[in-house]
Amino acid sequence: MKKIILWASAGLCMAATASAQETQWYLRDKTDSTASISVDRAYRELLANRKPTPVLVAVIDGGIDTSHVDLKSVLWTNPREIPGNGIDDDKNGYVDDIHGWNFIGGKDGRNVSYETVEITRIYNKLRSQYEGKDRKTLKPAQQKEYDLYVKAKNEVTKNQAQYKSQYEGIHGFYTQYAMAVDAIKQALNVPKLDTATLAKALDTLSNAELRRPVGGILQVLRQQGVADAEVMKSELGKYDEQLKTRAEYNYNPDFDSRSIVGDNPDDVNQRNYGNADINGPDPDHGTHVAGIIGADRTNNLGVMGIADAVKIMGVRAVPNGDERDKDIANAIRYAVDNGAQIINMSFGKDYSPQRKAVEDAERYAYSKGVLLIHAAGNDGKDIDTAMNYPAPRFEDGTAVPNVITVGASAEPVNNELVASFSNYGKRDVDVFAPGKEIYSTVPGSKYENNNGTSMASPVVAGVAAVLKSYFPKLTYADIKRIILASATPYHVKVRRPESSTMVDFATLSKTGGVVNLYEAVKLALAEEKSKSGK
Repeated sequence: MKKIILWASAGLCMAATASAQETQWYLRDKTDSTASISVDRAYRELLANRKPTPVLVAVIDGGIDTSHVDLKSVLWTNPREIPGNGIDDDKNGYVDDIHGWNFIGGKDGRNVSYETVEITRIYNKLRSQYEGKDRKTLKPAQQKEYDLYVKAKNEVTKNQAQYKSQYEGIHGFYTQYAMAVDAIKQALNVPKLDTATLAKALDTLSNAELRRPVGGILQVLRQQGVADAEVMKSELGKYDEQLKTRAEYNYNPDFDSRSIVGDNPDDVNQRNYGNADINGPDPDHGTHVAGIIGADRTNNLGVMGIADAVKIMGVRAVPNGDERDKDIANAIRYAVDNGAQIINMSFGKDYSPQRKAVEDAERYAYSKGVLLIHAAGNDGKDIDTAMNYPAPRFEDGTAVPNVITVGASAEPVNNELVASFSNYGKRDVDVFAPGKEIYSTVPGSKYENNNGTSMASPVVAGVAAVLKSYFPKLTYADIKRIILASATPYHVKVRRPESSTMVDFATLSKTGGVVNLYEAVKLALAEEKSKSGK
């Protein structure tokens, strides 16, 4: 599931007219008080006299806005495919895959938008077999599966009821808030409704009927620490939609969208299904991820990606719900077979019934020397002990060698350095990267701030792309080693995610640090010099 932490952010709709340096804090040089990754310094001081080789990065996600002004110039174009002729020109099994492929679409052009979560699918699969059964009458081999059925049923029933209740509560408030904001803007005849405007109106208005909603909106904004009423409206709207999605689709055992695809979802060996639409109905998440990695750095528009010599391949496999293992396995294979050198995977889930298919695909990527960057997850849990799939370790317990697992950090070097939602793990999270208030591209050639390990992962993918483009001889293993070895270590006390307990930031990941492009390039240069003997 692709998760952006909506309610935690007070700036989802930051003005797109601000300069990249003002909004993309993570690109700046690190200081004693800020954990930025020194992108600009790396280009300015270390890479100015080097010529990069273009690198292909695949983004496995929910879709990418291919018309975005900051992305269209960096999209991968399949050189062996003729656009729109309805023929599989390159004989790779995918017709008209110009910029990538969509594994959650049908041949008729329709697309999956919403999906159930994995536990709902497990419940659906088992309920016809075990509903109404008495555990004591079952054979020992069946009892374990029956126990999973009971667990799944309880989890689905509980979560659907919980999200339905929350949705009903927030939807009423959101509707009233949105109507009030629109009415007040019209009554005051102002283009923007912020706390300053509301406070001034409250001091001067004599109309009691208008003073009441003005005071109410002002109080809400101050309580939430938000300055702009439209920002609050947008964030509430997204939260409202997220709760609706959970209740009506994710945890609804009667919802089924897979028929759109037309495949057999249980056949993990089936490869050639889907369509060529890598936008999909909701490309917000994937567009944001793609911009972090490689938004055009030369056009003076909106934002700058981390990598300046990158092509982005879109592989759509992540719906608004849990991604299916079969689709992720096929997405990895597609990316590898079509030349991707780095794959970003900003998604994750709690259950993986077809885990072997994904692990086989990861091993295939490993055999081809492809580096996978995976978001650690946004549940505030220790993934050394709690599962988050795709897991950083194979089922036999050995580490996946070509994966970097990334937690989310924030800007200040203090007790808030770790993002409060981020998963962590001294053994299984490799490194942290900026993942809070990350400003990047969203559909419609717009820009927003978003939060999540989904944003931290493409920061690392961008760093990996820079290393591969400026040091093309580096292998996946070299790049992974350099990124981890050059991370900036921080020994500050932070609140452990989802807890009030204070711990050393260094205990939350393998490296105890935050990725840094300048330091990574410096290390790559030193190793290059050492190997050349100069």
